[in-house]
Amino acid sequence: MGAAEKCCVLDEVKYSCQVQNVNIIGSGGIGVALGGALAEASWNVTMVEINEAKLATGRRDGIKVNGVKQREVRFISFAEWKPAEGAILLLCTKTYDNPTVLARIPLRDLLVPVQNGFDPMLNESNHPFEGIASFVSQCEANRPWTRITRSGELYLGGRRRLATYERDILENLATGFRRGGWNQVTIVDFIDGYKSAKLMYNAAISPLAAAAGIDNEELLSDPLAQRLFFALLRENYSILRRSGVRLARIGPFHPALVDRILSIPGLARVLAHLFRPGLRGTYCSMAPDMGTGRTEIAAYNGYLKDLARGIACPINTAVLELMNAMDERKRSPCREILVELGSALGMGGNL
Repeated sequence: MGAAEKCCVLDEVKYSCQVQNVNIIGSGGIGVALGGALAEASWNVTMVEINEAKLATGRRDGIKVNGVKQREVRFISFAEWKPAEGAILLLCTKTYDNPTVLARIPLRDLLVPVQNGFDPMLNESNHPFEGIASFVSQCEANRPWTRITRSGELYLGGRRRLATYERDILENLATGFRRGGWNQVTIVDFIDGYKSAKLMYNAAISPLAAAAGIDNEELLSDPLAQRLFFALLRENYSILRRSGVRLARIGPFHPALVDRILSIPGLARVLAHLFRPGLRGTYCSMAPDMGTGRTEIAAYNGYLKDLARGIACPINTAVLELMNAMDERKRSPCREILVELGSALGMGGNL
């Protein structure tokens, strides 16, 4: 029997390891980028979306990545959607949407979340796979058109040790991405170390940039923003290391090396100057959520605070209090917020 004929059994349901059907829940930056690649590989792609404007544009004009229209995909409203039997389900929504989405997915053997942060409900799910994107993709607010503002890898892996047939499913998915032009995809044995490493960075970048309303690059150029950013990175690393998480390398340096670099202020500032161009124009995924009453702060810094298990984590605590206060007062992002945060933490009050 050839590989193309081999079938896998998942809970008594036969699944072809060469299946090319995918439902992508969420047509934001990640969902559109991944959907575009699989469509270019001639997969049967269904985009599931709640935003009526995105649905209308997608049905009329399709999806675009970096200004290039991709092959035709199907758009369906979340209200009308039911998971297609035998299709891979890529979950590309924000974590705060997980309760609503997961309630619609009773069988999760083919669920592959590609999200940032750690959501307690998702953590308790029995799905075997997850992914994490180290690239940055910024989608337009009401159109399924995105642009890659920073290139990077897509990591696909298991939440536990995978059976051979499960590994074949990920290999098939990775092959689809590569055939569609997305060559930076890597299958790893265990995804947790990659998710945790990404969290270390996201939980430092997102709340600071979103609260201040600044470009990610300015975290490395404003003196106070840089001090806060470096301090938060080090605290995040300390929490993760103490928790026993085995961190993986995402980007040019392993998190342990990043922490050592940050312990040498002069070296950190020199490298910050070198890395600034790579962050210029990059997208802070939390920024569009400011003022809406819903952010992923609980899945970022809230998760880290819980992981600290009562050990002092003053910067994450201050960030959580700041973001919650902004939400309650419906306060708009501004640079002065970093001044207030810096003063509260004894880091000075000048930008």
